Amino acid sequence: MLPAEELIEAMTGSSVLIGQLQFNPVKLIFDNQSDDDVVLYMSMDGGTTMIQWHTFPSAEAIVLDEDLYTFPKGMQFYGDGDGTGNFSISYCYLKE
Repeated sequence: MLPAEELIEAMTGSSVLIGQLQFNPVKLIFDNQSDDDVVLYMSMDGGTTMIQWHTFPSAEAIVLDEDLYTFPKGMQFYGDGDGTGNFSISYCYLKE
């Protein structure tokens, strides 16, 4: 298992692209590092169709383990929050 580059973006009060998965993840950490709620959206078509997945209260983090096919390579994550700070997605993948 190898770590992938962190996906991280500052929240601006409108929807921003946090990043796109470059590999199929095995473990994921979603971390709201801002001082306000952040709504996390997912998209597989460049943001045309966005699925609201979870609203993260300030400072909430979620760890997902062994979710090989839940979030496929190429999935894009968008965040929408008014607070000051970042939203981070860290993940590991299986070496091919």
